[in-house]
Amino acid sequence: MATELVMPEMGEGVIEGTIAKWLKQVGDDIMLYEPILEVETDKVTTEITAEIAGTLLEIKAPEGETVPVGGILALIGEAGESAAPATPKAESPKEMAPQAAAPKEAAPQTAAPQPTSSKAGSAYTGRISPVVGRIASEHTVDLNQVTGTGLDGRITKKDILAYVETREKAAAVAPPPAYKPEPTPAAAPTIAPPKAAPTPSLVPGELLPLTNMRRAIADHMVRSKSISPHVTTVFEFDFTAVARHRAAHKASFARDGANLTFTAYIIAATVAALKEHPLVNSSWSDDGILLKKAINIGMATAIGEGLIVPVIKNADGMSLLGLARTINDLATRARAKQLRPDEVQDGTFTITNHGTSGSLFANPIINQPQCGILGVGMIEKRVKVINDAIAIRPMAYVGLTFDHRILDGSSADSFMARLKEIVEHWPAP
Repeated sequence: MATELVMPEMGEGVIEGTIAKWLKQVGDDIMLYEPILEVETDKVTTEITAEIAGTLLEIKAPEGETVPVGGILALIGEAGESAAPATPKAESPKEMAPQAAAPKEAAPQTAAPQPTSSKAGSAYTGRISPVVGRIASEHTVDLNQVTGTGLDGRITKKDILAYVETREKAAAVAPPPAYKPEPTPAAAPTIAPPKAAPTPSLVPGELLPLTNMRRAIADHMVRSKSISPHVTTVFEFDFTAVARHRAAHKASFARDGANLTFTAYIIAATVAALKEHPLVNSSWSDDGILLKKAINIGMATAIGEGLIVPVIKNADGMSLLGLARTINDLATRARAKQLRPDEVQDGTFTITNHGTSGSLFANPIINQPQCGILGVGMIEKRVKVINDAIAIRPMAYVGLTFDHRILDGSSADSFMARLKEIVEHWPAP
């Protein structure tokens, strides 16, 4: 019998996902743990794999549809067999109840119809996804008036969209307010209307639909700029000591299965500096500044359709080898769309290595609710004057963009000076 492929749990707070792309079509053979489709959430795009081998018999959720956790995505079984699921679904209350006699024609109602959910479900539980929260904010929806049909009565995207549509229809059929004539104002002198500005000609182009990831990035960036007063301070770092250490240990790290990159050194040095300057590893609240005990470093990673920030949890407990392995693993799986939603959460400080694309300077946006973000420019050989002598050194501009509510210029510069000292005197400043 066919087996149902359902939307899996993808992390705390993630209650639904949108079908981004089907990697297999009906009739295709599927191997055990082979990726079948890509699912987008507000945080990450990830692949869903097959729990059994067989043939894809039926696709239940087309691309673009939002499915709650536990919802049926597809049916997998043997080639040629019926697409009926192995486990029959429980009959709905509507199917179990006997048919009632047709009621008498009801009297016409004068009040405008009240909006209800398109599906029967449970009362609002108080847990919603960011997508539902954004729609509720845009349309000024009281979520207590929306009936949730998701898991444990949660309100899904379909529920709130159905509510908004029903409310708009109800408003359209509501009777207009009674006409009340206003007193005739005194005649005013006639003023010639201003000439209308010429309408600019429309340039033909192509409208690119927004993906969940692009919309989430846009919302997060605008929100961050509106919340935190951004200030950036830039230092020039000499990576001679790091380059020398890397050249001496790169081969041994490779034997241990790790690609030793400059990013590993930057993260290790940042962790050491954060331990000495805990105010940089904090977040703002109305009650005070929250100093984070854990040091969880987010590393901004460019992927095909945008940007994602996988998080190295408890980075202060890792050696340089451990950091190198974790960086390689997270970056590889981020580009392959294999990250779990919990792997992009709970960051306390973020680093973006924009220099990998040749950039020298940048003003990155703070990853809320963090205090700051470190931007590392391209490491390149430059002519420097050292002790009244001309030398060629691998240099880079490193900037800290920080929340001016938490840090002042002196405290930010103190952190950067210590970070520069650690890098330039690696491994023992």
